[in-house]
Amino acid sequence: MTNTLGEPPERTFGHVAVLLGGLSAERSVSLRSGAAVAEALEGEGYRVTRIDVDRDIASRLAAERPDVCFNALHGKFGEDGCIQGILETMQIPYTHSGVLASALAMHKENAKTVMKAAGVPVAEAKLVTRREASLSHVLPPPYVVKPVDEGSSVGVLIVRPETNNWAGAILEGGPAEQIVMVERFIAGRELTCAVIGNFATDVIEIVPQKGLAFYDFEAKYAPGGSKHELPADILPNVYQLIRKYTLAAHASLGCRGVSRADFRFDDTDGGTGELICLEVNTQPGMTGTSLVPELAGYAGWSFGKLARWIVEDASCSR
Repeated sequence: MTNTLGEPPERTFGHVAVLLGGLSAERSVSLRSGAAVAEALEGEGYRVTRIDVDRDIASRLAAERPDVCFNALHGKFGEDGCIQGILETMQIPYTHSGVLASALAMHKENAKTVMKAAGVPVAEAKLVTRREASLSHVLPPPYVVKPVDEGSSVGVLIVRPETNNWAGAILEGGPAEQIVMVERFIAGRELTCAVIGNFATDVIEIVPQKGLAFYDFEAKYAPGGSKHELPADILPNVYQLIRKYTLAAHASLGCRGVSRADFRFDDTDGGTGELICLEVNTQPGMTGTSLVPELAGYAGWSFGKLARWIVEDASCSR
């Protein structure tokens, strides 16, 4: 593992199209990420065009003719390989992971299979429809129910032994035939680490505030929704294991540019002591409360430097 980020390259691209908004449930977050990135890139000297992505994106790109696209989209169509395929077809260099890695990481169960084969510990899980999950406990509670291909904790529910009307809550989370992943709940701390190029950052512990049960959508994006401890106050061997597993997960999925891996570490009284990787995010948020800019800042890079590095890392055939 490298121990320094070094310096980002100087500008080689001139005109950057920042892709933001989009069609997913995470549109509001993407608008904030994209606005912050666009402002930062203008500060770094780029000519920036903001494009709120809709189904006419190909014609918009053909009209704007950018040198490169900064993909600030989140969720479906933005980080699942779809927009990446359009950019590959149009031969416009773009940021973050390519078609295959994006699609693979977005599908939580498939990503688990690949990461487990690479030696990254993951929690047991089963794929069922919401209807099936509501009929009987798929796993012994506590467990987590989450859409298999959404991000930002959209539609996530924790079912505990004492949870009332758990079946109704599962059905209220989405269409009855939607495929969800039912995953063993891991008690303990919420930890995250990022990869920038081949550099594994330090580790943050996320402590949800306001009585929130876990690092949900509000904890991620509402001001004051969570407290970040950087560096995380954990044993040195666990700290380095997280960095090692983060790099291994990034590499096994074929990620490029920047990614972020989320973990749970059960150091509770009488707990298992296990460290589990929950998922890899190939399009980490770039908002004012986002983790990757905070991790980059701790390593010595400003938001602008981080945005410039991501742009200059862009390519096709990723």
